[in-house]
Amino acid sequence: MNTNLEGVYWDLDGTIANTELEAHLPAFNLAFKDFGLNWNWETNKYIQLLRINGGKNRIAYYSKSNDDNLSDELIIKIHEKKQFHYLEIIKKNCVNFKTGVFRLINELHKKKIRQFIVTSSSRRQVDLIVEYLFNGINPFEFIIASEDVELKKPHPLPYLKAVQLSGIKKNNSIVFEDSNPGLISSLAANLPTIFVPSNIPIVLEENIKLDCILDSLGDENNVANVIKGPKLKTPYVDHSFLSEYLKTFSNAKN
Repeated sequence: MNTNLEGVYWDLDGTIANTELEAHLPAFNLAFKDFGLNWNWETNKYIQLLRINGGKNRIAYYSKSNDDNLSDELIIKIHEKKQFHYLEIIKKNCVNFKTGVFRLINELHKKKIRQFIVTSSSRRQVDLIVEYLFNGINPFEFIIASEDVELKKPHPLPYLKAVQLSGIKKNNSIVFEDSNPGLISSLAANLPTIFVPSNIPIVLEENIKLDCILDSLGDENNVANVIKGPKLKTPYVDHSFLSEYLKTFSNAKN
């Protein structure tokens, strides 16, 4: 079986960059203030709410649990305002790459490995953060954003659509994810998946079975640690490590 690496699917928030506490949370609270809501999500509360995937769903869930019962129309307006604040925060350079991400994306790009983003964020958010982080150079062939699928993560549809569009066989692909919904989505799509946690504390759901877990992608100054998976031959995750992982993944399935 051909197990050569041909494509990498990247989640965005928490995988390419830590954005939840740095940009999303303050944007939500600013939007609540704009609408005169007596809501202020503290860090721990927001981490709990991250179990609900999607900003509008998060607002609706909190509204009901708080006995506010906001209308669907108002929830949409609040979320639109949140989007505005998020984009403004991104423009103020409040978000940076996670350790080793830019290095690995560059290495894969030079080796002609096709790369894609599969995210629950809106296309407008993704376009801005990619433009900002990559300084106007886009190494991604396409992006699957929230508007592109009827069902979001943890449903496998976002990744199944990405696989269909790329035409790359699953055993020649790797997914990078950081959250329960993302992991459930990629694993349900039967894609080889590497879990690299974000700065959000996470307890993996019991039904999530992973064969590769890293504490970071690492770089020359920050050694990556493999919690589960192939041994690292360098201080950081590179193309060679990903190729070795695909071989072990394929052998384990056979």
